[in-house]
Amino acid sequence: MPAMVGAGRLPVFVATLAAVALGIGATLLDTVNGSAARASRPLRVALVFDLIGPQSAISRPSLPGLKRAIDTLGVQGTTITPTVKAGLAASFFSAARTGNDLVITIGALALEDADRAARSFPQTRFAAVDGSVSQLSARRKNLAGFRFRDEEAGYLAGYLAALMEKRRAGRHVVSTIGGIPVPPVDRFIAGFRAGARRADPNVTLLNAYTNDFLDPARCRRVALGQIARGSGVVFPVAGGCGLGALDAAREHHVWGIGVDSDQSFLGPHILTSAVKRWDVAVYSAIKAVVDGSYRGGTDTVLSLRDNGVALGKISPKVPRQVLVRVESVRRDIVAGRVRGIPTTVGGKS
Repeated sequence: MPAMVGAGRLPVFVATLAAVALGIGATLLDTVNGSAARASRPLRVALVFDLIGPQSAISRPSLPGLKRAIDTLGVQGTTITPTVKAGLAASFFSAARTGNDLVITIGALALEDADRAARSFPQTRFAAVDGSVSQLSARRKNLAGFRFRDEEAGYLAGYLAALMEKRRAGRHVVSTIGGIPVPPVDRFIAGFRAGARRADPNVTLLNAYTNDFLDPARCRRVALGQIARGSGVVFPVAGGCGLGALDAAREHHVWGIGVDSDQSFLGPHILTSAVKRWDVAVYSAIKAVVDGSYRGGTDTVLSLRDNGVALGKISPKVPRQVLVRVESVRRDIVAGRVRGIPTTVGGKS
């Protein structure tokens, strides 16, 4: 029986599509015109999840952006779940081949495959969420990037982390764990370190990379080493691998900070999360095509000011005076009074 994931007052049903030739799985959000009826054929949009699937930390929060566009912009929406065997490229090619006008990819690791698909299907528009087309050797008129100012969310998380660490006796240490050192990972980490330094110039900063986004055991080992060196707050930027680090933080009664989506559901050891608003990016990409502002070969950058990044739920154990200071810094960033937040990491420590 299909699951209902309605948008507004209109029911939207999820059904499974067969795609045997390509070996991919797909789900279809039934054609819904939404509240804004279109005189011509509605824009057809395919949202391709990452390889982990619709329940991943970046796929799940992307879906409300598509549902909002269905309800308010009158588009048709399809979601596609790739299989690991076929890979992302097969899903992008399939989405274009089956007549979608806009194919949205999510995750930094999808960028090169999205570029290949855009080259092969020049009449189809592509939007790479969390990807920057400035990284590519060619700028295509049908591929636009929608990336986040991850460093701003990281800065706030680091500022909060260092303030809480200062309340502990002894050395003050906070740590980060990166997965693969791609730009979005490094932006989070660089911002975190800068924010922590602003809150406490004497804080010790630890950082390491696992070169992995999937294996929790790898991040767990790194986190245990950092905790042994005194870290009271652990911030993994490593996808599913990072869950191992957060579990280590729970076991050793130190704070963990989630990433990409709000991970407060993991337990009371989560101090906060550095959140990307995947739904905002997906909706922005669709709206750009609908209103004619889509520009291939360029990046749209979503910031705190745009509600593109944010902190997730903050632990109720955080004192009010700390919350006030964090909110003050957030307002300073939005107002442009905090400048030069770094986006690259100087090295491992």
